[in-house]
Amino acid sequence: MNVSPWVVAALVVASFLVVRRFMGGSRVPSNILLEKIKAGAKVLDVRSPDEFRGGAYPGALNVPVQDLGRRLQEFAKDKPVVLYCASGARSAAAARMMKQAGFADVTNAGGLHDMPR
Repeated sequence: MNVSPWVVAALVVASFLVVRRFMGGSRVPSNILLEKIKAGAKVLDVRSPDEFRGGAYPGALNVPVQDLGRRLQEFAKDKPVVLYCASGARSAAAARMMKQAGFADVTNAGGLHDMPR
């Protein structure tokens, strides 16, 4: 089967866009994340407790994504929240959940490696 290079290119671009959408959009610059954190944003690590114990962002609270729905009342809807996980997929899902629940300022930082140092 001989596939046109244009078809391959279109599939690559479409795949990229789907993954980017699934991951919560484009990355937030580190300086913006740092400003939000310094201004008092709650930092939530939505990875598993084992992942969290293996290393986490300083001051982050571990709220596994599967527990977030029942713990939303612990957080103020009018305060900024920065979410991260290992790659950005779980934090994207958590960000969607929080936005749908009425949280005003929710930022998906992506993965732990994307957090500012």
